[in-house]
Amino acid sequence: MRQAHDRAADVSPRPMASWCRSDIPSLAGRTALVTGANRGLGREIATALAAAGATVIAGCRDLARMDATIAAIRTAQPRADLVALPVDLADLSSVRAFAAEVAARWPRLDILCHNAAAIMVPQGRTRDGFETHLGTNHVAPFALTGLLLETLQRAPAARVVNTGSLAHRMTAGLDLDDAAYERRAYREMDAYGASKLAALAFTFELDRRLRRAGSSVIAVAAHPGYSATNDDAGGFFMRLATRLFAQAPAIGALPALYAATAPEARGGDYIGPAGFKELRGAPRRVEASDAARDPALGERLWAWSERASGVRYLPR
Repeated sequence: MRQAHDRAADVSPRPMASWCRSDIPSLAGRTALVTGANRGLGREIATALAAAGATVIAGCRDLARMDATIAAIRTAQPRADLVALPVDLADLSSVRAFAAEVAARWPRLDILCHNAAAIMVPQGRTRDGFETHLGTNHVAPFALTGLLLETLQRAPAARVVNTGSLAHRMTAGLDLDDAAYERRAYREMDAYGASKLAALAFTFELDRRLRRAGSSVIAVAAHPGYSATNDDAGGFFMRLATRLFAQAPAIGALPALYAATAPEARGGDYIGPAGFKELRGAPRRVEASDAARDPALGERLWAWSERASGVRYLPR
């Protein structure tokens, strides 16, 4: 059984300053799934994993765009093994169909990287009635993880990597009694931040449950700092600041790649940039908010997520 995660060791004293893509170990014979692989961070993550020898399943809504992305990746990496499959994370029926196809075609899954996200979108609902950020950024990854857990457990040391954000500290909190903002005023940053708080609380609760079950699967979270991954998100000044000051997606992807591949990564780790305010730089272990680490919130969120998604796994 894995050693329990040590909260006191969450923050490393100095950055893993020398860690870069060339430190990714050989992934030959392994299979990785990356959602939102057609642009930004997802494209960089998929490219790096394929370059290391993994078979990469690229989950995306727009297959035409993904086909163009795969062609571009293969120009740089002619031997890259990438397969595009359609999935709409705003539709749980699509998530279920996607998971069924992955499980049918690949006997095991070594890396599940939840990268795709709704970012700072106007108030809306997913097809299943969830607030768009929460439904896309948490409910769908929760369901997909559960639907693929058996496939993950067939790998000797599989990893689930969830994407956090600095925005998880920029929210009034995760209100599961008003998750769709029916009683509260809707603010894009608050809703996005709440969804990322949910993503982190899910990651840490998932790791606790995997550990109690004696599973070899681990759950890790990573955030990209301030990266130019969605330069069309937010208002005019936010878009301008992103273009002027954000780091390149290739650098922003390093924390997720470390979480997905580094032998030193442990279950329950949170990996982010080492620079000022975690905005940019090489990957290191960073601290999540107390709310994200709260086991009571993790348990409430898990129960809510099972009811919301209809997917139940790893009982308490």
